[in-house]
Amino acid sequence: MSPPTSPTPAILSGRGLTKTYHVGDVDIHALRGVDVELRDGELVVLLGPSGSGKSTLLNILGGLDHPTSGELRFRGKTIDTADERALTRYRRDHVGFVFQFYNLVASLTAEENVALVTEIARAPMSPADALALVGLGDRLDAFPAQLSGGEQQRVAIARAVAKQPEVLLCDEPTGALDSHTGVLVLQAIEQVNRDLGTTAVVITHNSGIAAMADRVLRFGDGQVVDESRNTVRRAPAELTW
Repeated sequence: MSPPTSPTPAILSGRGLTKTYHVGDVDIHALRGVDVELRDGELVVLLGPSGSGKSTLLNILGGLDHPTSGELRFRGKTIDTADERALTRYRRDHVGFVFQFYNLVASLTAEENVALVTEIARAPMSPADALALVGLGDRLDAFPAQLSGGEQQRVAIARAVAKQPEVLLCDEPTGALDSHTGVLVLQAIEQVNRDLGTTAVVITHNSGIAAMADRVLRFGDGQVVDESRNTVRRAPAELTW
């Protein structure tokens, strides 16, 4: 009998993460003791309604915000208490972000938008290679106004992955798109996960997207209320929206 396979090590882990916002005399508990592990090369979907804590967790995982309490570690090193300079290095060197709105510079071409990131990255791929990875190798010279919404989002994905981050965090990347265009965006994320081995996290309120993940974390009222694993990942084109 073969020995059991060791689990893939956690690249990013949180323990007991809480986040409380003070609004006047009211405390809003956005996260209530969340435990989470992200492993090398997996694709994880965070599923839940608006206001359930998904985006708050993503911001903390990406070093955009500090938890009120709890511990966050990247490759074993504590980052929840890191200062702003260390968090800037963490975001720049290790994490890529994709948001619902593309935030492209209108006066720059697709290639130039991606180059904004590659100019400050440690070991970037070329902008042309990053755009080819997401299926836009023939649109290098197009300006955002000449691109569809789905193409603009894929430029945003190329920009995020061009610095070759270890973790790609995507917050409602298909939220502003129709289902056909959303499939193209999810295919780009899946390809980055598969071809580069990038750990990818996709936030969504669309339960149909969960089938493309290795693992699904379901959120409610600032907590992970359920965790499941898909034995088979479905391709984005096979998802039911």
